[in-house]
Amino acid sequence: MILVTGGAGYIGSHTIKGLLDNGYDCAVADNLVYGHRGAVDPRAAFEQADLLDKDSLRHVFCKFRPEAVIHFAAFAYVGESVCLPQKYYRNNVIGTLNLLSVMREFSVEKIVFSSTCATYGEPQYLPIDEEHPQNPINPYGRTKLMIEQILSDYRQAYGLKYISLRYFNAAGAAADGSIGESHRPETHLIPLVLQAIKGERQSIKIFGSDYNTPDGTCIRDYIHVEDLAEAHCLALEKAGIFNGCLNLGTGKGSSVKEVVAAAEKASGLKCSLEYAPRRPGDPAQLWADNRKAKEVLGWHPRYTDINEIVRTAWNWEINRKF
Repeated sequence: MILVTGGAGYIGSHTIKGLLDNGYDCAVADNLVYGHRGAVDPRAAFEQADLLDKDSLRHVFCKFRPEAVIHFAAFAYVGESVCLPQKYYRNNVIGTLNLLSVMREFSVEKIVFSSTCATYGEPQYLPIDEEHPQNPINPYGRTKLMIEQILSDYRQAYGLKYISLRYFNAAGAAADGSIGESHRPETHLIPLVLQAIKGERQSIKIFGSDYNTPDGTCIRDYIHVEDLAEAHCLALEKAGIFNGCLNLGTGKGSSVKEVVAAAEKASGLKCSLEYAPRRPGDPAQLWADNRKAKEVLGWHPRYTDINEIVRTAWNWEINRKF
C-alpha cells in the first residue's frame, strides 16, 4: 500500500492514476483545501486528513499500514507565500515534520518528495543540473529546500530512504481526459491561455516582451504531468538504492509566445493578448538538465513537444469535470 499525501491535487491525482495502472494499491490523504475529491481515482482509498493534525495522520497510518509515502501535500502559490510566509512555513515544513514523525512511529522508511526547481532561484547557468547552487527567492521555494535538507538529515540519523523530485513547469492533462489541471485561483500559463481562448477571461497578459530570447518572451521547461507521474512510480523502486534529488524536465524550453501558438493550434481559436511590464524575479530562461533522472530512474519523458502537451490540456479544458 502506497500512501499519497495531497493525492487530490493536480500532480498527485495523476500519480495515483499511474500507480494504480501499474498495479499498486493506493490510499490518499488530503485535506481538500485546494484538492478536488473528484480528481481521486475511485480505485484508491481516500481519507480526509490534515498533516498538521498528527492524530488524524496516525489514524490514516493505522488504517492503511502503508509501506511507502509519496508526499505532495503543500501550499504552492509563490506570490501568496511572499505575503503570508507563516502560512507556508507552518503548513509545508511543520506538516512534513509531522508526517515524518508518524512514519517513524509506524516504521515506514521510504518517501518520495514533491520538490521544485524553485529551490534553485535565479539561474547561474543553463541547463540547470542538480549541482546548481540553491538560493530560492521566495518562501515557497525556501520551504521546499528546508524539507530537502530535513530528508537528508533524517537519512543520516534514522536511515530514511528518500528521493526528492524537483519539477520544472508541470503541464498537460491525462491523455484520456479524465483528470487535468484545476486550480482556484489559477496561476499557470497554459490553463490561463486556454481559458482566455474559451472566453472565460478577457485576455492573457504577457509579462515582458523584451527578454533576451528569440521572441522576447520568457522560456520555461514544460514537463507533462503524466511524465511526472511515471517518475514517481519509478522513484518508489529506487529510493534507498539512490537517496537524493533529481530534476524532472524535458531538457528544453518553450517561450510564452510558443505556448500561446500551441494553444491556438490545439483549439483552432485565437487568444487575445495584453502586454505588460516584466515581473520582478522572472528569469528570462529556465530549463532542466534531466540526465541524472534518466540515469537513476531509467525515466524518459514521452511528451517533449509543447504542441502535444497543450493538446492534452485543451482536451481536458473543453471537457472539464471539476
